[in-house]
Amino acid sequence: MNKIIIKANGPLVALGKIRVEDKDGNTITEDDEVYLCRCGHSANKPFCDGAHKEHGFTDAAHIQDDKSEPASGNDPLCITIRENAMLIASGPMSIQNEEDSFQTTRNKAALCRCGHSDNKPFCDGHHKTCGFTAA
Repeated sequence: MNKIIIKANGPLVALGKIRVEDKDGNTITEDDEVYLCRCGHSANKPFCDGAHKEHGFTDAAHIQDDKSEPASGNDPLCITIRENAMLIASGPMSIQNEEDSFQTTRNKAALCRCGHSDNKPFCDGHHKTCGFTAA
Protein backbone atom coordinates (compact mmCIF):
# COMPACT_ATOMS: atom_id res chain seq x y z
CA MET A 1 0.00 0.00 0.00
CA ASN A 2 1.17 3.52 -0.76
CA LYS A 3 1.82 5.81 2.21
CA ILE A 4 1.91 9.52 2.79
CA ILE A 5 3.84 10.30 5.94
CA ILE A 6 3.36 13.72 7.49
CA LYS A 7 6.68 14.93 8.87
CA ALA A 8 6.11 17.19 11.87
CA ASN A 9 7.00 20.75 10.84
CA GLY A 10 8.11 19.43 7.46
CA PRO A 11 7.11 17.88 4.16
CA LEU A 12 4.76 15.15 3.04
CA VAL A 13 6.72 12.01 2.20
CA ALA A 14 5.00 9.82 -0.37
CA LEU A 15 6.20 6.21 -0.43
CA GLY A 16 5.22 3.39 -2.78
CA LYS A 17 4.36 3.55 -6.46
CA ILE A 18 4.22 7.34 -6.77
CA ARG A 19 3.54 9.43 -9.87
CA VAL A 20 3.44 13.23 -9.72
CA GLU A 21 1.61 15.00 -12.55
CA ASP A 22 1.26 18.63 -13.53
CA LYS A 23 -2.14 20.29 -14.02
CA ASP A 24 -2.24 19.05 -17.65
CA GLY A 25 -1.64 15.41 -16.70
CA ASN A 26 2.01 15.31 -17.77
CA THR A 27 4.21 13.14 -15.57
CA ILE A 28 6.79 15.16 -13.64
CA THR A 29 8.29 12.23 -11.79
CA GLU A 30 7.70 8.57 -11.01
CA ASP A 31 9.53 7.25 -7.98
CA ASP A 32 9.13 5.19 -4.85
CA GLU A 33 9.90 8.12 -2.50
CA VAL A 34 8.87 11.74 -3.10
CA TYR A 35 9.17 14.69 -0.70
CA LEU A 36 6.42 17.27 -1.26
CA CYS A 37 6.32 20.81 0.11
CA ARG A 38 3.49 21.66 2.48
CA CYS A 39 4.78 24.97 3.87
CA GLY A 40 4.28 26.91 0.62
CA HIS A 41 7.81 28.34 0.55
CA SER A 42 9.83 25.84 -1.51
CA ALA A 43 11.57 27.32 -4.54
CA ASN A 44 11.13 23.90 -6.17
CA LYS A 45 7.35 23.40 -5.73
CA PRO A 46 5.76 20.92 -5.52
CA PHE A 47 8.89 19.34 -4.08
CA CYS A 48 10.40 20.14 -0.69
CA ASP A 49 13.70 22.02 -0.68
CA GLY A 50 13.97 22.48 3.11
CA ALA A 51 12.46 26.00 3.10
CA HIS A 52 10.15 24.99 5.98
CA LYS A 53 13.16 25.24 8.34
CA GLU A 54 14.12 28.73 7.17
CA HIS A 55 10.53 29.99 7.34
CA GLY A 56 9.71 28.46 10.71
CA PHE A 57 6.84 26.31 9.44
CA THR A 58 5.22 24.50 12.34
CA ASP A 59 2.53 21.91 12.18
CA ALA A 60 2.04 18.53 13.72
CA ALA A 61 -0.16 15.96 12.04
CA HIS A 62 -3.75 16.26 13.21
CA ILE A 63 -5.47 13.53 11.23
CA GLN A 64 -7.76 11.06 12.89
CA ASP A 65 -9.07 7.74 11.75
CA ASP A 66 -12.19 8.47 9.79
CA LYS A 67 -15.00 6.73 8.00
CA SER A 68 -13.74 7.37 4.46
CA GLU A 69 -13.71 4.54 1.98
CA PRO A 70 -10.98 2.01 2.74
CA ALA A 71 -8.04 1.94 0.40
CA SER A 72 -7.06 -1.34 -1.16
CA GLY A 73 -5.04 -2.64 -4.03
CA ASN A 74 -1.57 -2.19 -5.32
CA ASP A 75 -2.24 0.56 -7.86
CA PRO A 76 0.03 3.60 -8.12
CA LEU A 77 -0.69 6.75 -6.18
CA CYS A 78 -1.10 9.66 -8.57
CA ILE A 79 -0.52 13.13 -7.11
CA THR A 80 -1.79 15.91 -9.36
CA ILE A 81 -0.75 19.52 -8.87
CA ARG A 82 -3.55 22.06 -9.03
CA GLU A 83 -2.33 25.47 -10.17
CA ASN A 84 -2.21 27.92 -7.24
CA ALA A 85 -4.00 25.32 -5.16
CA MET A 86 -3.82 21.93 -3.50
CA LEU A 87 -2.36 18.54 -4.37
CA ILE A 88 -4.91 15.87 -5.33
CA ALA A 89 -3.82 12.35 -4.39
CA SER A 90 -5.72 9.53 -6.11
CA GLY A 91 -5.19 5.84 -5.55
CA PRO A 92 -4.88 3.53 -2.56
CA MET A 93 -3.04 5.21 0.31
CA SER A 94 -2.65 5.49 4.01
CA ILE A 95 -1.93 8.92 5.46
CA GLN A 96 -0.15 8.86 8.80
CA ASN A 97 2.10 10.76 11.15
CA GLU A 98 5.75 9.75 11.30
CA GLU A 99 5.29 7.84 14.57
CA ASP A 100 2.44 5.86 12.96
CA SER A 101 0.33 6.52 16.05
CA PHE A 102 -2.65 7.41 13.88
CA GLN A 103 -3.62 7.11 10.27
CA THR A 104 -6.42 7.16 7.77
CA THR A 105 -6.81 5.10 4.63
CA ARG A 106 -8.54 6.36 1.53
CA ASN A 107 -8.48 6.46 -2.25
CA LYS A 108 -8.59 10.25 -2.70
CA ALA A 109 -7.33 13.26 -0.73
CA ALA A 110 -6.92 17.00 -1.27
CA LEU A 111 -3.66 17.95 0.45
CA CYS A 112 -2.60 21.44 1.51
CA ARG A 113 0.55 22.86 -0.06
CA CYS A 114 0.13 26.56 0.80
CA GLY A 115 0.85 26.05 4.51
CA HIS A 116 -2.26 27.92 5.68
CA SER A 117 -4.97 25.26 6.01
CA ASP A 118 -6.58 24.96 9.42
CA ASN A 119 -7.08 21.27 8.64
CA LYS A 120 -3.51 20.25 7.69
CA PRO A 121 -2.52 18.02 6.00
CA PHE A 122 -5.82 18.42 4.15
CA CYS A 123 -6.78 21.45 2.09
CA ASP A 124 -9.48 23.76 3.42
CA GLY A 125 -9.34 26.38 0.65
CA HIS A 126 -7.03 28.90 2.37
CA HIS A 127 -4.87 29.01 -0.79
CA LYS A 128 -7.62 31.20 -2.30
CA THR A 129 -7.18 33.96 0.30
CA CYS A 130 -3.51 33.75 1.36
CA GLY A 131 -2.02 34.69 -2.03
CA PHE A 132 -0.45 31.29 -2.71
CA THR A 133 0.95 30.93 -6.23
CA ALA A 134 2.62 27.93 -7.80
CA ALA A 135 2.27 26.02 -11.03
